[in-house]
Amino acid sequence: MKDEFDFESEDLDFEGFEQNFEESDELEEFDELEEFGEFDPGEFEDIDLLEVNIRTAILQKNNMLALLCVKTATQGGAICRVDPREPNPSVQLYDDPEKAIEWFTKSLKTSKANGWSVVYDGLPLRG
Repeated sequence: MKDEFDFESEDLDFEGFEQNFEESDELEEFDELEEFGEFDPGEFEDIDLLEVNIRTAILQKNNMLALLCVKTATQGGAICRVDPREPNPSVQLYDDPEKAIEWFTKSLKTSKANGWSVVYDGLPLRG
């Protein structure tokens, strides 16, 4: 390759890919997922997908950015936090959408009190 963004199709080596995949244990891992049972869409009939609300807050402190978002539906909600000091995002699930909004608001206030400033607060950004 001449440049990191220039490549020719012959730069890609797919020989033996299928054989290596078939010989791997990855296929066995998919079989283990069957123990979780079948998905029953009827279980979620009471949830109105048009009543889903999403709010995203982007926070800044020093040279760090964090993300706090809440998603609620007619029968519950979830708060997701992406903290640059943590290795993985965290998610809390709530049975009551009002409780999810309440805890999102408390978490946002606590973050502000701890020196984070809100860069964006609104609908999820796209594009």
